[in-house]
Amino acid sequence: MAYTIESINGCTKKLQFNFETLDLSEQVKQAVLEKRKSANLKGFRKGKAPLDMVQKMYGPQIESEALNQFVRNQFLEAIDKEKLKVVGYPKFENMKYDGKNAVEFDALVEVFPVIEMKDFSNLEFKKEELSVLDDDVDSLKKNYLESKAEMVEITDENTEITKGYFAVINFQGQKEDGERPENMKGEEHLLEIGSGQFIPGFEDGMMGMKKSEKRQVNVTFPADYHAPDLQSAKVVFDVELLEIKEKKYPELNDELVKEFGFESVEAFDKKNRESLLDQKTKASEEKLNQEIIETLVKENEFDVPQSLVEQQEEFLKNDLKNSLTQKGFNEQMMEEYFEKWGDDLKVKAIFQVRSSLILDQLAKTYNVETDNSDLDQKIEETAKSSGMKKEEIEKYYNSNEKIKSNLLYAIREEKTFKKLKENLRIS
Repeated sequence: MAYTIESINGCTKKLQFNFETLDLSEQVKQAVLEKRKSANLKGFRKGKAPLDMVQKMYGPQIESEALNQFVRNQFLEAIDKEKLKVVGYPKFENMKYDGKNAVEFDALVEVFPVIEMKDFSNLEFKKEELSVLDDDVDSLKKNYLESKAEMVEITDENTEITKGYFAVINFQGQKEDGERPENMKGEEHLLEIGSGQFIPGFEDGMMGMKKSEKRQVNVTFPADYHAPDLQSAKVVFDVELLEIKEKKYPELNDELVKEFGFESVEAFDKKNRESLLDQKTKASEEKLNQEIIETLVKENEFDVPQSLVEQQEEFLKNDLKNSLTQKGFNEQMMEEYFEKWGDDLKVKAIFQVRSSLILDQLAKTYNVETDNSDLDQKIEETAKSSGMKKEEIEKYYNSNEKIKSNLLYAIREEKTFKKLKENLRIS
């Protein structure tokens, strides 16, 4: 086979083909026979025209198709012989064909990089200690009792607004140029102090206000605010506090918890403490996993296939578009957003591709595989934590092969992290 291979970088190869003797007669013959089946030539029924007439009518096209097929076949044979793990599609260039018996061409192709991992056995990581506090349980109780809570006005006029209270306010914002836009105005608006619903600094600026008090609150809009004309803008809000309210929750007793599916307050407390500890454990593991993979990516530099980066970048962009659409962004706002923050998406995409390649390498090193038993176990865990029926979850994953494949991939990564942590110093 007449070709040479040149490494452009760690994941790009150039295959240079040179055939000084080339006989395309057999390929042309087969192409003529194939073309004859669909050819409509005057005086002949479809598929019955003489071969020489088909050759004469479609000669250049047939020869071009035969040459393209020859090029593809030679490329595929070469990557098979060289055992190249190709990513994406090849790029053919520098085609030279004399129309007789000589042809030259190059094929640029990306391959999965060979990753030579540095020794990581001496890397040290810390795992946070976990506990469920009474405050955690109280917060969960409030979530359960939310639908039964009542909003009550505080009548004591000496009460100062603070975190956790609800304020009924009138407000109007004024920009530096004196403009007072209608979209910065509100009347009898209910705002939970400390919720972070308003522009950063607004709720802090209201702290200590009393009923009927008026105050000016100065804020600076975030640099990445969705409206370009308000990015980093300084605005003064005139605020009038009409009322202060608080939520009153009923007492959680044995009778009430039965409505939530628990036998008693004691059972409620026990099961939810277990659930909260499980949630904290998972969050802690995810945080540790993130710290580990960030360190491994930093410690191990290698070229990554551009096509994989572009695919991941497109995935992140589409995912973010859906999120921005839900927040009310139009096409122009999205375009401005991506123009400003597009580089961040690319950096994130590169990191995710590197992470994925490293974890894949480690999975092979540790011989990590997944099968239906792993899937069943994960479905059972999901059913237990979500309260959904196992059969419903199974139906969901079995109805879509791509979703099922993604879950198996995630399980493989979990198992890889578990093996990896056995070889790291974690205190």
